[in-house]
Amino acid sequence: MKKALDISKQLQLLEKRGVVFDNIHKAEEILLDVGYYRLGFYAFPFERTFPNIHNRTHVYVEGTTFKSIYDLYLFDTKLRRLLLNALDRIEVNLRSRITYILSNIYVNSPTWFVDKTIIKSDFVLSFHNKVYSTLLENPVIKRHHQKYINDRYAPAWKTLEFMTLGNLTALYQAIKDTEVKKKIASEYGCSLKVFVNYLETIRVIRNKCAHGSCLYNIELSKGIKSNPAGVDSKDRHNINGAYSVIKYMLGTISNTRRTELEDNLKALLAEPREASTNTIIQTCTNFSL
Repeated sequence: MKKALDISKQLQLLEKRGVVFDNIHKAEEILLDVGYYRLGFYAFPFERTFPNIHNRTHVYVEGTTFKSIYDLYLFDTKLRRLLLNALDRIEVNLRSRITYILSNIYVNSPTWFVDKTIIKSDFVLSFHNKVYSTLLENPVIKRHHQKYINDRYAPAWKTLEFMTLGNLTALYQAIKDTEVKKKIASEYGCSLKVFVNYLETIRVIRNKCAHGSCLYNIELSKGIKSNPAGVDSKDRHNINGAYSVIKYMLGTISNTRRTELEDNLKALLAEPREASTNTIIQTCTNFSL
């Protein structure tokens, strides 16, 4: 098993493998901040054997600078923040529309999300055992039950407010009435199957953003449906395809927000960085630089 290296030895190892440093003290600061292992996800594309992950030599392309590696890390960090802001807006809107539409269709069932005549029983069971027990610790939900001691659940407009995007996606798919699901999907200009696909894409990217995972080189296991988001066939599994979905969904909510997202991405791509980093960004993301 490999043993941990201190910062000075980590720097020596990188230098031995071909990385060039213009400010060793700044590099030390970055390694302490980001971590050697995490930075490795952004150093990999600069290796001579990239993209071969099984027979890596860990030797870097001649002229690779520590700054170029760190610039890729910064790009990915800013991209996560940019997309997370848009995803939060989509999540809030999705929660609001599902709550409004179903609560007004099933007026006599304020807790329709656990009504087995409306929602599939496997979701109801899982929600009761795994989700609502956690929601009971939420101050708003807790106060509801303190005031309404006979209520088994708080009404939908309270409960859904604290459900995760993953919970909302699962709830949507568990709705029994196909026409109701189509009504929600049509709010976003999608067919039922496409909407489910887009929700799943958004959920995956949302989780990646929330947990600080790499986005620039993501490979989605499920292919993204092409329309109405206008996803190119070569982008069905990468971040550019996911970005197209996010941009499209955001546009159904607000054209201003969509334009803002586009402008922010253009500004991020235009930030000054070394040519080698820009080449990797373009190759891995398929964004237009």
